Amino acid sequence: MDPLVGLVQPTSLVEAELLIATFVLCSLIGLERQMRQKSAGYRTHVLVGLGSCAFTLVSAYGFAAVLGNEVNLDPSRIAAQIVSGIGFLGAGVIFKGRSMVRGLTTAATVWVSAAVGMACGSGMLSLGLTLTALHLITLFLIAPLVRRVPGPDRHRLLRVTYADGRGALRDILATATGAGFTNSIENSRKITGNDGEPKIVMDIRFLGRPPVRDLIPPLLEVAGVERVSLAKNQGRSGSEADDD
Repeated sequence: MDPLVGLVQPTSLVEAELLIATFVLCSLIGLERQMRQKSAGYRTHVLVGLGSCAFTLVSAYGFAAVLGNEVNLDPSRIAAQIVSGIGFLGAGVIFKGRSMVRGLTTAATVWVSAAVGMACGSGMLSLGLTLTALHLITLFLIAPLVRRVPGPDRHRLLRVTYADGRGALRDILATATGAGFTNSIENSRKITGNDGEPKIVMDIRFLGRPPVRDLIPPLLEVAGVERVSLAKNQGRSGSEADDD
């Protein structure tokens, strides 16, 4: 019995080439996530891609020895199972907070890594290259430009009324930062509440990917905060309440 049987096959060179191509392309995808310090980084994307490529290669070449007149090969069956399985892995990197969902882009990149691996595994290197290029163009070039497009939140402020002297402002800003917003204080004034206690009414501009309305419920849970409402920016002279 030849000791190389099972180790070296006629398709071994092609399989090695496709695995290396998968490794390179998924490394590019994984590096982008790693630089952004996401939960699924370089290792996850490379391993997902290599696994998908290997499964596809097995479905394409692994059962050649059992083919015959009565045995048909259907490589699409394993490919379909990869698509189903990656859905569970992608769901594991999605986290839902009180007011926002995180990890959707990372889950999508895991999905793309699997597609790149399947494309390379099936010998469609041009598809894998094009998919990787479009993925990187989307995240590095187009997405930053889209974030610069002015949205309605640029003209809206949150008017926050909170008790003075209890450290509420620190918690307000920390809550907003944790939800993915940046902030700038436009103006503030001190008033006396109906209970006779000093209050601070502050107009704060919050910018971020989630709608600014989504920030109202978590801010209302901050100790010392009594009221949060939307306000339209009216320039340097002040702002106007907007409770629609």
